[in-house]
Amino acid sequence: MDKKEGIKGVSHEELCLWCEGNNLPKFRVDQIEKWLYHSLVDSWDQMRNIPAGLRHILEQNFILNTLQLEKQEESQDQETTKFLWKLADGKKVETVLIRAPGRRTVCVSSQVGCPARCAFCASGKKGLLRNLEAAEIVEQVVNIERFLNKIGERVSHIVFMGMGEPFENYANLIKAIKQLNSPYGLHISQRRMTVSTVGIPEKIRQFAKEGLHVNLVLSLHAPSQELRKKIIPYARLYTIEELLQSMLYFAHCTKRDITYEYTLIKGINDKEEHAKELAVRIKNHPATVNLIPYN
Repeated sequence: MDKKEGIKGVSHEELCLWCEGNNLPKFRVDQIEKWLYHSLVDSWDQMRNIPAGLRHILEQNFILNTLQLEKQEESQDQETTKFLWKLADGKKVETVLIRAPGRRTVCVSSQVGCPARCAFCASGKKGLLRNLEAAEIVEQVVNIERFLNKIGERVSHIVFMGMGEPFENYANLIKAIKQLNSPYGLHISQRRMTVSTVGIPEKIRQFAKEGLHVNLVLSLHAPSQELRKKIIPYARLYTIEELLQSMLYFAHCTKRDITYEYTLIKGINDKEEHAKELAVRIKNHPATVNLIPYN
């Protein structure tokens, strides 16, 4: 590895190669991963069955904690907890824990800021600042897992619906999904992961070919191209027709149903005529429409 990187972005295979290259026995990989993803340590010194010399080498080569907790807020109904993290470069990103009966869902950010600039969303007001590294994405979930572990609970679901457009950080998104799903990591089922996108047809088609079992959600929010462009500036790059065709392609390739998110904005996209137009446009799609009151 050419640079010091977050260890939670390093796959099992990459860690095996690193240990091999440093003449370390293979069982050290298993030890390191158990400390990271089972014991959920936040200090190299907590890896008690690893020699001090090796812990020093790990510290010299990898970053254990890429996120620093800046602020934590609990909602009044105690159904959500927001975590604000400070990154190594001083930028900040947010993760949300959502509680529901039988579920503990982590809403994960993939970018600092967002290029989409949707009219109803605050994340893109300052535009895109940078992509998150795979380790910074994975660590959001690991940190929430540690938070829940203290009360005997676990993360059950992951949604890539936080700050950023996941498909604009495609390589790190895919690496994070595989890392979180890995039996050497948190081993969270891909079927319990969901990626939400404002719609990049070529990336949707690429995602369909990854051989994953992850759910896909499209932030649609309008039944027509003209109205969608007013709500989502990104819509100017692609027609609604090619976007919906790419979603159908995903459904065909993966044999998975898809979801269309539709945020209801009073006087803009919430009229009966809009509902009828949407019904016609997505007729026979293997899809669910998730209606969201504007907050």
